[in-house]
Amino acid sequence: MPWLTPVLERFAQDLDQGRLPHATLVHGERGVGKRRLAERISALLVCERRAVGSGEPCGQCRQCQLVTGDSHPDIRVYQPEKSRMVRIDQVRALSQFAVASPQVAHFKVAIVDRADQLNINAGNALLKTLEEPAADVVLLLLQETGRPVLPTIRSRCRILPLATPRANVATGWLSAQLAGRDEVPGTDDQALALHLAGGAPRLALELLDSGFLQQREAALDAFRQFMKGGVSVAVAARAFRDLGHEATLNLMEGWANDLARSMAGGDARDPGISEVVKYLAAGNPPWRAQQLVDAIRESRRALVNNVSPELETDRLLIQWQELMPRRRRAG
Repeated sequence: MPWLTPVLERFAQDLDQGRLPHATLVHGERGVGKRRLAERISALLVCERRAVGSGEPCGQCRQCQLVTGDSHPDIRVYQPEKSRMVRIDQVRALSQFAVASPQVAHFKVAIVDRADQLNINAGNALLKTLEEPAADVVLLLLQETGRPVLPTIRSRCRILPLATPRANVATGWLSAQLAGRDEVPGTDDQALALHLAGGAPRLALELLDSGFLQQREAALDAFRQFMKGGVSVAVAARAFRDLGHEATLNLMEGWANDLARSMAGGDARDPGISEVVKYLAAGNPPWRAQQLVDAIRESRRALVNNVSPELETDRLLIQWQELMPRRRRAG
């Protein structure tokens, strides 16, 4: 991922000059490589033979071998599990890890992926570690753009934005990852995946590998029919079931953002939804788009409480249909 190199070099510079922050909040779009960046920073921190000024670990020392084997005892990752949230017991384990002595390296590194999915109790527990950091621990918190982090946590971290790469860099990386496969997606599909991913290469690769483009096309078709009153909400929701609820929420949130863009005179990111959002934008005030975004985010938060994904999809589809002109919906 060549777009990570300048960020790694700046981090290595801070390390060389003794200006390493105890906590860094890395934020960027989904699929831009935040987790990969955190893993490479971790490797830099524990490497014993890294050349001064280099943004790359040596790859040969004992520490690097442990990193390569994914078995380094001084690097820990804490991420959402079944509850889709980072829980308080995970943060307590992080706190115990932070105060213990390193086992084999000079630093301990704790990665919180994702810090925007800490529940309130976990966030408050993490504050204690952030307020009283040990000298030999580095915390790397990852935040997806558009997902809030507690202000008290954010204020105690150095903020490190990770921008999406230029289009030619993203296209080149994606093509290289797909090269040599038995079935390589066509250039049009690759371009569409990158477009839907907002230029984030890893997310584009994920969309291509998961069959998302085909499932999205089926969902789009059902959505258009439902908005015109051609099929019931139950039939329309069935097309979204194959996507899975998280992907459904991501897709609908993208459409709601496209509605907002259209209301502001811009173009939709998803070309398939362009005509629908233009039509809706002409007959609705801008606050209706934000209302949709809020409803989708509320649905994402509700998953923690084990609500029915099917009912949530039904509810969101009905809210979309309410944007249609009344006479059209009645017909």
